[in-house]
Amino acid sequence: MEVEENKKVKKGKQLYDYQKENIDKVFDKIEKKPDNYNLVFQLPTGGGKTVIFSEIARRFIEESKKKVLILTHRIELSSQTSKMLAEFGVANKVITSDVKSLDDQDEFMCFVAMVETLKNRLNDDLLDMQDVSMVIIDEAHYNSFRKLFKYFQNCFILGVTATPLSSNIKLPMNEIYDELLVGEPITTLIDRGFLAKATTYTFDVALGGLKVGINGDYTVKSSDDLYSSNLMQDKLLHAYVEQSLGKKTLIFNNGINTSWHVYDTFKAAGYENVRHLDNTFSKQERSEILRWFKTTPDAILTSVSILTTGFDEPSVDTIILNRATKSITLYYQMIGRGSRVFKNKKTFNVIDLGNNAARFGLWSAPINWKRIFKSPDYYLDNLINDEEIERQFIYEMPTEVRQKFKNSTDITFKVKEEYEKAIKRGIKSKIVLDKSVEQHAQMCYENAEDVFDARDLAILLDDDIKDRIKKYSHYMIKSTKNYIMWLEEDYKRKLNTSINMKFKE
Repeated sequence: MEVEENKKVKKGKQLYDYQKENIDKVFDKIEKKPDNYNLVFQLPTGGGKTVIFSEIARRFIEESKKKVLILTHRIELSSQTSKMLAEFGVANKVITSDVKSLDDQDEFMCFVAMVETLKNRLNDDLLDMQDVSMVIIDEAHYNSFRKLFKYFQNCFILGVTATPLSSNIKLPMNEIYDELLVGEPITTLIDRGFLAKATTYTFDVALGGLKVGINGDYTVKSSDDLYSSNLMQDKLLHAYVEQSLGKKTLIFNNGINTSWHVYDTFKAAGYENVRHLDNTFSKQERSEILRWFKTTPDAILTSVSILTTGFDEPSVDTIILNRATKSITLYYQMIGRGSRVFKNKKTFNVIDLGNNAARFGLWSAPINWKRIFKSPDYYLDNLINDEEIERQFIYEMPTEVRQKFKNSTDITFKVKEEYEKAIKRGIKSKIVLDKSVEQHAQMCYENAEDVFDARDLAILLDDDIKDRIKKYSHYMIKSTKNYIMWLEEDYKRKLNTSINMKFKE
């Protein structure tokens, strides 16, 4: 690996008004707070966090004549940060794993390093950090940085992140940071033309088969099982054709297996402009694919985790969340990849195939980051769960199925309304399902030539029946999986009996 030294610097990077205001707010804290104060600064992806902390580093060095250390968690971010610092006129040295000697460290006032590399150099006494008075931490919500705090107990530490919620619920950020400083919200940056406006399209997905791992998010295995299925692959392709056909599209998946299935699905559908990328690819392969993605107007890139941070391609028109996540940080990171304004691009699409918008709210919706920073457990405990989300689903009969019931004017049934009526009248709630069975039987009768034809039509109602049973079981005390299965079987028996009776009559 090549050691980076950015001694050749140029001044001329322009700052927006809001960036200058936020920088002044940070320096106000530096002036008024003790030297060992820990501040975290929040600004949405695309708001220019790297620009802001690069100017903070330049100004701090100029005013204090003391050194600055900037920490990142990925080598790509270290390189990007070093180049940005150079644009601000800050000569800097990137400390990589190849750096065996640091005899020239006195020549620099600013260093950029990854966590593990710096920790090893400090343990080997290869670095002299005594003159470092400010430590800036990029993507501060990651917990890997904590291990270095003990080396900088007398420094002003500035954490920077778009989402001030720890990646580990057991290690909240408010344990190591004294205060949160919140920058401009997404809506303000959109209104002022700094971010593109998102249009979100949601597609209901039953997530009952997903399992949550020890990290608090859905496991790759259970996600692969769901999203590699023909049903979900068809839903993804349909969503793409409906909302993103011909547009530059970036697809996020939870597993490599799913991403390869996506690649094969698009290829089989005749889309030659699709590529797959994951973290097993070499640096050269990744660079080649990203160059292709940049220069291909209707490119479709299906990926796994690797492009959530440190990747900036403003020409992206559509972000597809082909996965569910319980991490609000990941949610904002994924959508943020499409939020950059670019030439005539002022808007972009988000296609959500994981109920994520229902879980966290729309990307641009107001969010109280200070409350989340102060009480992360309360926020996480009160996130809407998957069962509650799915209860809000409105079943829409597929067009081809609806055509089979074209003689029926009304095919809807309001389970909640009928249940509340039964309770008010003091009668048993099973009347709700009896009424539902009667409606389905009438639909089959109206659209069939004989009883055999009607029974075939009843099979087409399977998804509608499951939806009604699920909603009904929500109100029952006995809502175990076995009980719901029994309700479905009983419902279908009664439906066939009711159909038989109608034709006998």
